[in-house]
Amino acid sequence: MPGGRAVRPGSGWPGDPATAATPVARTAADVRALAASAGSLAEVAARESVCRACDRLVRWREEVAATRRRSFADQTYWGRPVPSWGDDRASILILGLAPAAHGGNRTGRIFTGDRSGDVLFASLWRCGLAAQPQSVAAGDGQRLITACMAAAVRCAPPANKPEPAERDACAPWLATELRLLRDSLRVVVCLGHYAWQALWPQLAGNGYAVPRPRPAFGHGVEVTVAPAASGQRAEPGLSVLGCYHPSQQNTFTGKVTDSMLDAVFSRAKQLSR
Repeated sequence: MPGGRAVRPGSGWPGDPATAATPVARTAADVRALAASAGSLAEVAARESVCRACDRLVRWREEVAATRRRSFADQTYWGRPVPSWGDDRASILILGLAPAAHGGNRTGRIFTGDRSGDVLFASLWRCGLAAQPQSVAAGDGQRLITACMAAAVRCAPPANKPEPAERDACAPWLATELRLLRDSLRVVVCLGHYAWQALWPQLAGNGYAVPRPRPAFGHGVEVTVAPAASGQRAEPGLSVLGCYHPSQQNTFTGKVTDSMLDAVFSRAKQLSR
């Protein structure tokens, strides 16, 4: 039977990274402090999954979880920020905009449970980056292979449009994930213009030499950024790929096709080796 407005941490949801003891960010300053002090990707995922720093987003995600879409009326919605997930030593990061209100906000996993995810996971599977061709719920056996997945904003926003202050408040989670993945990460695939724009400040903050002016977004655009000098240690560059978002609007109109997605993810896999 449907639960309350959001799943309680540690209550048994499959793959819930948090417990009742996980610290909760209630302000943007809290987000910065908790993200900066996280020592692992698992700790970041736990902390971001209970974040309550943005009042508008908290109200919206929990309202959606309480009212539900008619077709999912018998389901319990996650109703919390949707954490990043995937390979802890990922060489490819797939970055989206935000969870869908009745997709990730329902399932607890980014891009899972909606039409965009159906197209995305099928492509990842064809390209050898996912263990299954679809993902319907957390705990369904899906696994990302040498890849991880995150959203620039971790809560489902009204009309799928986060406000600038919400984007900025959420940014430290991504910044910390980039820092913790630095040794293994070789490629970032940005699904859509929003993710593309959100990535560059976090790369700069992690010591990468971001081009000026910033590169324009486009499908198949490829940019290589070099790490800042780090003494005697040589670090490889990072490739950033643009990819049209696999939204229904884009897939139904043919703006992005299966072959276009496959080309980007095949290229990402090639560059990650």
